[in-house]
Amino acid sequence: MRSKITLGILAHVDAGKTTLSEAMLFAAGVLRHHGRVDAGDTALDTDDIEKRRGITIYSREARFEMGEALIQFIDTPGHVDFGTEMERVLPVLDAAVLVVSAISGVDNHTRSLFRLLSDYGIPAVIFVNKMDIARLSKDELFAQIRESLSDSVVDFSLEKSQRDEELALCSDELFQEFEENKSLSDDGVRKAFSQRAFFPVLFGNALKYRTEGDQELPPDGVSDLMDLIVSLAVPKPYTDGFGAYCYKVTREGGTRLVHLKMTGGTLSVRENIGDDKVTRIRLMNGDRFESAESIEAGDVASIEGLDHVKAGDALGECKGSGKPILEPVLSYRVIPPSDVSPQKLYEDMQVLGEEDPSLNVEWLEETREVHIRLMGQVQLSVITESIKTRFGYVVTFDAGRIMYKETIGCAAEGIGHFEPLRHYAEVRLLLEPGEPGSGIVAETECSTDILDRNYQQQILSVLNGYRHRGVLTGSQLTDVKITLVGGRSHNAHTMGGDFRNATIRAVRQGLMKADPVLLEPWYRVNLIIRGDAVGKAMNDLVQMGGSTEPPQIYGDRAEISGEVPVSSFMEYSKKLLVYTNGPQDIELSNAGYRPCHNAEEIIEEKAYDPESDRRNSPSSVFCFHGVGENVPWYLVDGIARSEPTLKGDPRVDWDHTREVIDAAVAEVEEIYEQKEEHLAGGGAMEKQARKKSSFQGYSGMSAELEEIFVREFGEIKRPLADDFSTERDYDRDENILNAREDYIKTHMNLAEKRKNQNIKDRYLIVDGYNVIHASKELSALFRDNMDAARTRLEDEVANYQGFDGAETIIVFDAYNRKNNAGRSQKKGNITIVFTKEDQTADAYIEKFTHDHRDRDSVRVVTSDNAEQTIAIGNGAIRVSSREFLEELRNAHL
Repeated sequence: MRSKITLGILAHVDAGKTTLSEAMLFAAGVLRHHGRVDAGDTALDTDDIEKRRGITIYSREARFEMGEALIQFIDTPGHVDFGTEMERVLPVLDAAVLVVSAISGVDNHTRSLFRLLSDYGIPAVIFVNKMDIARLSKDELFAQIRESLSDSVVDFSLEKSQRDEELALCSDELFQEFEENKSLSDDGVRKAFSQRAFFPVLFGNALKYRTEGDQELPPDGVSDLMDLIVSLAVPKPYTDGFGAYCYKVTREGGTRLVHLKMTGGTLSVRENIGDDKVTRIRLMNGDRFESAESIEAGDVASIEGLDHVKAGDALGECKGSGKPILEPVLSYRVIPPSDVSPQKLYEDMQVLGEEDPSLNVEWLEETREVHIRLMGQVQLSVITESIKTRFGYVVTFDAGRIMYKETIGCAAEGIGHFEPLRHYAEVRLLLEPGEPGSGIVAETECSTDILDRNYQQQILSVLNGYRHRGVLTGSQLTDVKITLVGGRSHNAHTMGGDFRNATIRAVRQGLMKADPVLLEPWYRVNLIIRGDAVGKAMNDLVQMGGSTEPPQIYGDRAEISGEVPVSSFMEYSKKLLVYTNGPQDIELSNAGYRPCHNAEEIIEEKAYDPESDRRNSPSSVFCFHGVGENVPWYLVDGIARSEPTLKGDPRVDWDHTREVIDAAVAEVEEIYEQKEEHLAGGGAMEKQARKKSSFQGYSGMSAELEEIFVREFGEIKRPLADDFSTERDYDRDENILNAREDYIKTHMNLAEKRKNQNIKDRYLIVDGYNVIHASKELSALFRDNMDAARTRLEDEVANYQGFDGAETIIVFDAYNRKNNAGRSQKKGNITIVFTKEDQTADAYIEKFTHDHRDRDSVRVVTSDNAEQTIAIGNGAIRVSSREFLEELRNAHL
């Protein structure tokens, strides 16, 4: 059986990695003519941006056969800014070639690559390139590699007897074999290599081709390297059934390509994977390919037709690779030109984000901004060029900002209830602090007697797959263990998407009670500088709030290692350049996230209000008299309908939970006091002395708050319990909800935050008849009964509003009706507008979007081209009727 080896080529920038790849393809007979990076004609750097810059930006595959082995190698980017592109390839590699420049030797980035190969458990051959112009001798370079990378490096240019002696010192098994036989077998050496017991080193150059008569031969060392790879590398074990790992997604014109490696079984054209069907299989060689009808374990290929597979997905029996080690720590706002709408920009950036998941493309609904994460300035400039080339416009970026994260300081229960009309789901979660660097860990201890296994899987899928935001700054949530402990469904009304909504709300409600903690990123720093600058550099790192290790002295140079907050180090490289009088070698690697050293300052600067984040609301939706209404998070515990499975559980700090809810209700009391003064004396009336009583448990109120509720909204029908309760009093609930509406209107602190933050109100305005006629079902109903079609649409949109949260208006065109004055009516949580005589729905929407231009965020639903053009001109976001119908359907999932 032919051995299939997937080989990665890694190096620091300008080490000659792509040149080596070109020479290997030429030596294998794949290329008749070899190209050069400086000429822009290599087989693998085919992108125009790569040709202009002379660097590899995107990983690319090639393949060749040597004897009984098929070598599939992947050329990866060398620049540190594209490290995430390189890392995505590592899970599919059987072995790697780490290229070291004989001119610069082992630099900090080479050390980082070697550590990354170690983290992924990948055997590696070290190839020292550019030996024809080396500054150091071969022995000096080998000594540097041994000192900088590993004691287990072995010079494979030695005679076999000498080499075997060196190898015998690298592992107990090799030593025992050598003692017995005075030599080493190929199988023993191959096994030790696959276990990373040693790292072969070869020397050569990849650029200067040799000639023998009229025949051009590969450069020195290239053929030896290829022979060594074939003799040492072995494929990783395969799974019995189908398995594949997707490491990359690209586009060629309008064709979406999924790049994957088969880890087991077979895959054929026309075969289904989930909801997708394989339409074509490509075996890539640079920008050329051969089509195949099927592939098997060990094959690397590009697949057409897998529209739902993303980079990082493990298919079938493949186990995946876990969380990436490299990740950007800076976020940038992408600023489009004036003639490109934010929505268009977001759609285009999603295309790039699918190809490079590390961009983490994010749409901020409140400010209608697009944010992405980047590794550095080189990547930023490449993204700018890519957008111009692919989409035809030029973007700019604001200054990069630190990517903060959030976690929790104590355990808490989170409850989410989602019950708009004809929907039902309730989720109870236990949130606990997780291990640093663990991300979100989700599990269940909920009995199937409480929630069906299908519903539990839906909840766990949301916990693992949703980008949860913290409640301090809206930053990404991390290092939290979330356990599903209870919930409730409804036999008739629970839809698939209901538990998604309830789960998000449960997480957010729990975060409000879990003592949230702001985290900031830290760098692991390695500096190689002049010896006389060591003292100042170490003092600088300490002054930044970091720490250092004792320096290592190498002649007149010194290496300093330490850890420091990213926010403190951002401009330090420029300062270092000044006081050391020349360029220095700086290696930065992620050192994880730790509690922010200036958290209060950052929280105040962000001015994030979790209760106004409608996409991530901590409130719940309960149904009262056929209408879904929002209940604020601090009242949910007392009116939740599922069994309180965590009641008295020692894992939860119940006293802290009560204190947090006390504080939230005290704020409401203060707001009502301010309202009472305003009503009595226009705000000039002094506060009357009030004796505040404490909040009574999870569902109770203070006497003062109850008095306000009774005075403003009528008598509460029964006393409130002072502990958990599953009993319901709908009159009481309605009073609470009415109070909440008034509370929102009079919440002065929130209004001030929104003003300072320039957060816009969100509106959804729907051209009713246009949507009806875009739906086969509604248009058929319209022909039989126009009122019934309108009512059906109104019910669906009202249900969607409970999911979306925007102020929603449906406009029906009534301009042909004589003597029609028009009317507007509130129907539950939405507004219905019938236009007046001689006023079209288009005219109404045009006026509405003009009046709210630059002030609020407005989405207009219509498929009328003229109406869409007007809406976009007024700064609104256009949504076609068909797209909106799809959103209505998804709200039921």
